[in-house]
Amino acid sequence: MEETKHLKAQLDLMQAALDHINQGFTVFDSDLRLVAWNRGLYDMLDMPAEIVQRGSHLEAFIRVNAERGEYGPGDIEGKIARRIERAKLFEPHYFERVRPNGQIIAVSGTPLPQGGFVTIYSDVTEERRRQEKLERTVEERTRALQQSEDWLRLVTDNIPALIAYLSPGPIFRFANRRYADWFNQSVASIAGRRAVDVVGKELFSDLEPHIARAFEGNAVSYEYQRKRPDGTTAYMRSTLIPDMTQDGRTLGIFVLSLDATDQKQAEAALVQSQRMDAVGKLTGGLAHDFNNLLTIMMGNLLSLSRIETPLAKQDLDVKVSPMLEATKRGSELIQRLLAFSRGKAIDPQVVPLAQVIANAGKLLDGSLPSKIVFETGISDPTIGARIDPTQMETALINLAFNARDAMPDGGSLQIELSDRAMDKREAEDLGIPAGRYACISVTDTGSGMDEDTRLKIFEPFFTTKNFGTGSGLGLSMVYGFIRQSGGAIQVDSKPGQGTRLTLYLPFRSLAASAGAVGSNGETTRFRRGQGELLLLVEDDPDVATTVTDQLKDLGYAVLRAESAEDARQLAQDLPELKAVLSDIVMPGQTNGLLLAREIRRQRADLGIALMSGYADWSELAGQDANCEFPVLAKPFADDQLAETLEQILSIKT
Repeated sequence: MEETKHLKAQLDLMQAALDHINQGFTVFDSDLRLVAWNRGLYDMLDMPAEIVQRGSHLEAFIRVNAERGEYGPGDIEGKIARRIERAKLFEPHYFERVRPNGQIIAVSGTPLPQGGFVTIYSDVTEERRRQEKLERTVEERTRALQQSEDWLRLVTDNIPALIAYLSPGPIFRFANRRYADWFNQSVASIAGRRAVDVVGKELFSDLEPHIARAFEGNAVSYEYQRKRPDGTTAYMRSTLIPDMTQDGRTLGIFVLSLDATDQKQAEAALVQSQRMDAVGKLTGGLAHDFNNLLTIMMGNLLSLSRIETPLAKQDLDVKVSPMLEATKRGSELIQRLLAFSRGKAIDPQVVPLAQVIANAGKLLDGSLPSKIVFETGISDPTIGARIDPTQMETALINLAFNARDAMPDGGSLQIELSDRAMDKREAEDLGIPAGRYACISVTDTGSGMDEDTRLKIFEPFFTTKNFGTGSGLGLSMVYGFIRQSGGAIQVDSKPGQGTRLTLYLPFRSLAASAGAVGSNGETTRFRRGQGELLLLVEDDPDVATTVTDQLKDLGYAVLRAESAEDARQLAQDLPELKAVLSDIVMPGQTNGLLLAREIRRQRADLGIALMSGYADWSELAGQDANCEFPVLAKPFADDQLAETLEQILSIKT
């Protein structure tokens, strides 16, 4: 009985889904009797309700059409008989039928393996009319262009710019002399040729997205570069203007290109001097795509690492562990760049600094040359600070690698932790308030620095390393992070006498048993699901697949939605749904935060969490930072995901 109810619920769900399709749908069995259909069949073909019943014969449908004159004048019984005979062949078929009211219906039938067939009915009336209208308009415009070409040629050939016209395809319909010369063509040879054949496949792959946007009705400007015959690089700045009719159709696009080589060369010096501003603007955009990639990598690597077979797992751990750590380091790199560009810490929390130093030490043990003696010293394991632990680890690694580079012949490197009370005078010298501070000192016996170098080491892009071996951003990022955390850095160094950098952070006392930052390799315990159904809303298919695998591995059932509309409908129609996990930044006019609030209004019983690869997602979503839902930062590990799901499911209940 229970199984029957479950089957009925599944059939009802399938029928509801079919009724949302904007096409007619029927399934006939091997006896030509109706098995399934959807609401579109009624709406599109005006079929009487009494014959649209399970078990109705195909003949009844054909008879209604024949008697309405759908098949034209003539012998009705003969028309019915011929169509029944053809249907019994169960062959694939497609045709378009013009109904007496002028409606054009496309009918596509596909046979089933055990007999019978599935038929899709699509209303293509408007599409066919648009095609005919577009073809007529293009023909008229093409004829007009040909008539005025001589006059247009006289004008455009004397303008110091590259001018062309592209029709759909895209195909060149016109090009002035300068444009033809630019691509080593003649005016006569370029007309009528495909754009990809004129500009070449490599360049066309760069230009195609801009051309596509212009054909969608948008004015587009962009720059590109290509090699001249003499081997020098030329830069072009192009603008595409759509040629549109009054009713909004795009017939083609006008192309205007100007040589921007001289201007680009003049701008290069200015861009070089403003690279800090460029870094700040670029990192936010790069973070999303990079973090999505890291989400896929981390999820799959974690999945591999969970293999239980002893021999297979031992072999995999050798390869998976360093790859997983490299993935985490990549994520940390993005977080550092974001912190530097936004001027604030990523994830500040009170942490034991001894554990942070220990984690950094584990990474450094295998990275420093054997001729460098590396030691750590902890005076008190309960010394803490409110910082982002990941940034603190990477800051220490950065300082350690700088010390390594200063000791090419070997030496000693020490990282020590202590605390001290700073009086007003000492604190003012460092630009921080008086009080108690945690002190992390990084000391090396390397080449040291002169006074001029010491005063510049925190300047962006300043480096004493050979060209190509250092970016000059490492120490400036460390400095920015420490200042964002309310601290300061003191540098003591002399040529030939090594360097000591002391990081001061506002002191926080911790009990010896306080929760520490988990070290690499620790097993994290977290709650597993019990088959609860979750809705995942993610437009990137690769990210969706990875997160789905993570959720399934945690013991949850997953239903995926690729759009906000799908998510709204599924959340409303599925009472068994327990929670929703949605990306924040989505294509279209909506976003994950707005979607979550809409779903919450409809289903107050659902747990809801959000995720994003953008650090500044609130600006991109057009919302303030007061988000009432938990937000997971991509990429996330299983324990983070499990903890968030446990939180929203417990809140929901």
